[in-house]
Amino acid sequence: MRFWLMKSEPSEMSIDGLAARPEQTVAWDGVRNYQARNFMRNQMQVGDLVLFYHSSCPEPGIAGIVKVSQLAYPDETQFDPVSKYFDPKATRENPRWFNVEIRFVRKTRLLSLKELRSYPELAGMRILQKGNRLSITPVDPAEWKFIEAKL
Repeated sequence: MRFWLMKSEPSEMSIDGLAARPEQTVAWDGVRNYQARNFMRNQMQVGDLVLFYHSSCPEPGIAGIVKVSQLAYPDETQFDPVSKYFDPKATRENPRWFNVEIRFVRKTRLLSLKELRSYPELAGMRILQKGNRLSITPVDPAEWKFIEAKL
């Protein structure tokens, strides 16, 4: 099993929004970064645990835990000309973008970015590195264990 961190703007999908969905699942669509896509397409497995991170909001931070519930498959938004995620170079025969599905596990207290930065044990965490803008990053098992104890 691997561990991940996935960012979402709460206005797009929040941990509460995910918990309120009928099946408590959502396709993690709209990712348009090749490295993040490759994480989903090539490395994520059903059952992998994920830190659900609220970004681009007044207080960014980890807001819950989810798990990968379905392996990567082509992201439908790339084929929809009215979607903001439409990609005219993508075809059904040769899709460029993929998504996994995630399932709600539990909401946690908000572990803010400021608090994450305060722990020397997390100094190497990708989300805390200068210039990191990826919406999906792997989390080291030791980092996961440390964070889980703080939630």
